[in-house]
Amino acid sequence: QVQLVESGGGLVQPGGSLRLSCVASGSIASIFVMGWYRQAPGKQRELVAAIANYGRPNYAESVKGRFIISRDNTENTVYLQMNSLKPEDTAVYFCSGDRTYWGQGTQVTVSS
Repeated sequence: QVQLVESGGGLVQPGGSLRLSCVASGSIASIFVMGWYRQAPGKQRELVAAIANYGRPNYAESVKGRFIISRDNTENTVYLQMNSLKPEDTAVYFCSGDRTYWGQGTQVTVSS
């Protein structure tokens, strides 16, 4: 059983940046797809970005060109670099492994 723990969320002004981290308790090398999802109040959880062990990352249209997902299998960590943040990016961000393993989430609030 792999446990995922997110960190790096917080309050940031519009146009600012945050870097989220997701650390796994075990190896993520065998997890095919690691992803970041988000859920805003009153909305469904949505995919933000995903990265497979091999292949190009995949991004939601709303974050393309602003967010970058990366994974380090040696450190069992997945990152989400978020730039040019907008108020509509405000949500709880969750890390997922193959949509089987889920973290508890980290709050991101974009507000002036």
